[in-house]
Amino acid sequence: MSSLYFHIPFCKQACHYCDFHFSTVQKTYRPVMDAMLAEMDLQANFLADKKLTSVYFGGGTPSLLPDVDLGNFIEKAHRNFEVQADAEITLEANPDDLTADKLRFYKNIGINRLSIGTQSFFDDELELMNRSHHAQQAISAVKRAQDVGLENITIDLIFGMPKSTLAKWNENLKTAMALQVPHFSAYSLTIEPKTALHKMVENGQVILPTEEESLAQYRALCAAAKTNGFAHYELSNYGKPGFESRHNTSYWNGTPYLGIGPSAHSFNGEIRQWNVANNAAYAKNIGTKNTWFEKENIAEKDRFNEFVMTGLRTAKGISLQTIETRFGAQIADQLLADAQSKLECGKLALHKNTLTIPEEYWMLSDGIIADLFWVE
Repeated sequence: MSSLYFHIPFCKQACHYCDFHFSTVQKTYRPVMDAMLAEMDLQANFLADKKLTSVYFGGGTPSLLPDVDLGNFIEKAHRNFEVQADAEITLEANPDDLTADKLRFYKNIGINRLSIGTQSFFDDELELMNRSHHAQQAISAVKRAQDVGLENITIDLIFGMPKSTLAKWNENLKTAMALQVPHFSAYSLTIEPKTALHKMVENGQVILPTEEESLAQYRALCAAAKTNGFAHYELSNYGKPGFESRHNTSYWNGTPYLGIGPSAHSFNGEIRQWNVANNAAYAKNIGTKNTWFEKENIAEKDRFNEFVMTGLRTAKGISLQTIETRFGAQIADQLLADAQSKLECGKLALHKNTLTIPEEYWMLSDGIIADLFWVE
């Protein structure tokens, strides 16, 4: 089984924290849309297994797409691949784009999962992030989607915001839980280089919470999720039973996927490739002798490190038996030896031959995982 990803590189406005590839200028819109349709034909054989269990529209802002363009992508996906009858088909959306008519259209063409970028339910935080919606629009958008029968909804939240308090964060969580969505993602605010928020922090315009304050918000998040029946199945993801993100889980499991659009990445089990992060260059080079992507064969060391990195971000963890099968007994033994000090202090756990990071240490997972990497 495989997955298909579309990167829609356009937004109404630039969120201050975002470092994904996007443009707020629409002059390359039509050439990029045409190029993405062409790329689907050109790359149709990249995946050996054409059975798709998930299709994902990310960005950027996919909810900006006119109905005809979104419909064209769905139609061509069905033409070039075997989209399974129960495939998860997700579209990321801004709350202010979600009219009742648009939601009904999504449902009619097969979109069965919405990822709504709520981020916060406080207008001052949304303004600081330069989001295009306000809090009440986010609440209304979720309820409208539920009213038209799109019940598989995930929302995004960000903790560790400037000027945020534990009380304010708890109010965010209370509002999120009241919406009765079956999944949500919650991210610690990351200050990415070259973003507007990075400049604000450097200039002293905004003050970030302390590490202890962010950790308190994370603990409140975990407690609220557990109380409301959500499984914390990956570092930043929480789902009711049966509503875990199939698309993201495929990434963590190393399932092959094809990425379409500027800056999109692809992986077929042996080769990783990534498209140019430039709309004009991408559109110009599709279908010509000039390439629009770079690629590399993944070395065994890199495949191991990726397996460890993605697996230990999940509650499922990594099986030492799987490590031995994929990489050999010597590598499995070395991993266990490298893990010993973390096992002794409780930052790693070993149960039924599977390594996991206990939830209380997930906020420290990057450092824990890095110590287990295969380094030559």
